[in-house]
Amino acid sequence: MSGPDVRSGNMSGASGPRPGPLSKHDIAALVARDIPHGAFVNLGIGLPTLVADHLAADSGVVLHTENGMLNMGPAAHGDAVDPDLTNAGKIPVTELPGASYFHHADSFAMMRGGHLDCCVLGGFQVSAAGDLANWHTGEPDAIPAVGGAMDLAIGARQVFVMMTLFTKDGVPKLVPRCTYPVTGLGCVDRVYTDHAVFDITEQGVVVREAFGTTADELAGLLEVPIR
Repeated sequence: MSGPDVRSGNMSGASGPRPGPLSKHDIAALVARDIPHGAFVNLGIGLPTLVADHLAADSGVVLHTENGMLNMGPAAHGDAVDPDLTNAGKIPVTELPGASYFHHADSFAMMRGGHLDCCVLGGFQVSAAGDLANWHTGEPDAIPAVGGAMDLAIGARQVFVMMTLFTKDGVPKLVPRCTYPVTGLGCVDRVYTDHAVFDITEQGVVVREAFGTTADELAGLLEVPIR
């Protein structure tokens, strides 16, 4: 379940809590920091698409899209917008030198064949066991949108999840067990949120970094035991 770490964040106990909670762009910058140099990465729809805007020019990271593109660049703005050049979420993007295009089926073959080093997905819930729920809330009026989430969750070598730690109603999204329809079992390695970054390990959930709070305070807000 836990893939190899290439970089280590600052533990909250080592330097004290950072200001927080973080903005969505702050979270995206943290994810971009932790993606290994030269990795092949898929960014899921929603918050994860922001990661493309925070990758360093010399990162060597090759971004893959479900709709058939390699070496996607940051989001496009102004005159750079090409309506025929979008990511899987229909957001206009740029292309980097060496970008290539291919059939949708080939794109999914890359995802399912274990050719991606990492994927970054959004989430409705992540369980203490690393189960992910991100395609349907189960509500009668909700619109399910599985896309390639299941293929990515089981096909990428490492799975990062980007989400807020709590819903708008204050309900934790890091939970003992998922109550929403599950996307993948035991697939999540790390969870990036506005309040903390968590590693999902065989020994339990570990607070990697905290922002404007402490591990003890988080333990009082979550039902999941954390270290």
